[in-house]
Amino acid sequence: MESPIGTITDQAPADPAATDDMLATQPVGYWCGLTQAAVTRHLRDAMARVDVTQPQYWVLNRVNGGPAAPSREEVVAQLTHLADGPHEIGRVVDQLLHREWLRIDDEQRLHLTDAGEAARVRLRELATEVRAVVHQGISDEEYVAALKVLRRMVANVEGDGAPGNRS
Repeated sequence: MESPIGTITDQAPADPAATDDMLATQPVGYWCGLTQAAVTRHLRDAMARVDVTQPQYWVLNRVNGGPAAPSREEVVAQLTHLADGPHEIGRVVDQLLHREWLRIDDEQRLHLTDAGEAARVRLRELATEVRAVVHQGISDEEYVAALKVLRRMVANVEGDGAPGNRS
């Protein structure tokens, strides 16, 4: 396969011990997967220590985050693609209702209770602390550059990678 810029770099097997001069040959899927697993595990472990799950945090943010209170169905539809299964978000809504962090109004719209808002704020602080650990030694400019590269790779493989669409 010819590279659009005229050079081809061989693909080497994934190697967690690859030196810096070998990184250009490493498979991005391996490193993205390793990163996703490590960061998610770290965040979920931190949340577990305060008896909360990451999907519970997603739901609290979604219920808080829109111009209008969402219905259960809207929350499920908007968050299921992030979840570990098609029924997880519905279960999380039930857990948060039971915990009295959410309430349902007469129009079947979800709202945070005072306890739910306090939990959301605490979890936001925790997520910020976890982010600081993950980003230690990484400047905002490096982070943005990494995400732009990943975004470009997604566009390349999903058919949006035409040479005129570079960002």
